[in-house]
Amino acid sequence: MKRAITEYEILNLLKNGIKELHLTKDDVLTPLAIDRIKRSGMLIIKEGIKESQPTDYKNKIAIGSDHTGVIAKKVLVEFLKTKKFEVTDIGTYSEESVDYPDIATNIAVRVKGGEVEFGIIIDATGIPSAITANKFKGIRAATCYNEFSAKSAREHNNANILVLGAKSLGEETLKSITDVFLSSKFLGDRHQRRLDKIKAIEEKFFNKS
Repeated sequence: MKRAITEYEILNLLKNGIKELHLTKDDVLTPLAIDRIKRSGMLIIKEGIKESQPTDYKNKIAIGSDHTGVIAKKVLVEFLKTKKFEVTDIGTYSEESVDYPDIATNIAVRVKGGEVEFGIIIDATGIPSAITANKFKGIRAATCYNEFSAKSAREHNNANILVLGAKSLGEETLKSITDVFLSSKFLGDRHQRRLDKIKAIEEKFFNKS
């Protein structure tokens, strides 16, 4: 009988300082467990043989929009699929009014929990959803308005959520910004030092005000 190994079990192993996961041929990892292993650097040993870590994590993106961004979202979902990304569209799916904090929260939780590597949120201007998403510890949501800001958000700030304004950008610009954001890599070095300072601020003040 196959045994499913969950993210909860992986977290317990990591909490106890265990960095190797020994599997039998009947063990199956859940998607969230795979994501957690990928993020933690845990080594998989299957019946005595070391395996490389799962590689599907890098291809997962969650995208969502409020009612103002439904059309733009459809364009980006199709664009991302041509780039071979695995896309989770969390809505909304019509132009009936919804509240952007609900959408931004859904995306932020998925990124924070390791379900996907990146999130994309679309509202009218790209501002309110970024404000919402950045309330979550560990989230770095960037409102980008051209290719330069998208490149900088990734290279300098290691942004993990891209936020776009459907009423301020055309369809081709939305695609080019998204493409640059997802193809750019964090440069580390002095930029990591600055992110460490942001993290220290989070640790000091998070849920304390």
